[in-house]
Amino acid sequence: MTSKNPAGNRGSADGIYPSSRLERGLLVAAIAVASIGLGYLFFTQLWWKLPPDFSCRDDFTRGGLCYFLQHSVDEADASNKLLKAEIFGSNPGPELSVPIGWATQLNAAFIENVVQPNIRWFGYVIWGTEAWIFLSMCLGFFSRLGALAAIGMSMQLMIGLAHTPNEWEWSYILMVLLSVAMFGIAPGRYFGLDRLLRPRFRALSERGSRVGRLLLLFT
Repeated sequence: MTSKNPAGNRGSADGIYPSSRLERGLLVAAIAVASIGLGYLFFTQLWWKLPPDFSCRDDFTRGGLCYFLQHSVDEADASNKLLKAEIFGSNPGPELSVPIGWATQLNAAFIENVVQPNIRWFGYVIWGTEAWIFLSMCLGFFSRLGALAAIGMSMQLMIGLAHTPNEWEWSYILMVLLSVAMFGIAPGRYFGLDRLLRPRFRALSERGSRVGRLLLLFT
């Protein structure tokens, strides 16, 4: 008996699609909106820290990107807890929370000892990574690799800033969760350039190419 399960088709490897054309269209549209939206979030942050000085002043010690890096270091000893849940109002402090003190300390040490002394070139790494995320998520180009970069950047922002005063922790946490979702979904398989690239990478993979398998993984 012939199976009618579309999972047996090679094309189904590029995404799990509902059978209905309407549902399929809604799925692709939702993924595209989420992916492009994530990319646009990073796009909006490119312009206040443009190279070559990243809006830093006084020999890369104040202002612009340098300010936020130093802010993460200065606030490393702040609350250091996220997602506080005060379930019983009679108890002092939240009953549930996620401690991140160890992560904020590691983040501060990395910034202070690696990023800040090398900000003249490390700034390009930060700016370039955010630009890559924007292009990857909006064009569906190596979208899983772009989502992986988004996870890294979002995690760093969450660890460095979410617990500090006058910041809304949900915004950073939601960025991490959206990035993780995009990594799992690989949005370029539903729209964008990855749909054109994957058949070529699959052909390489089927010929035993390790590079082809790696390229398939990141698209």
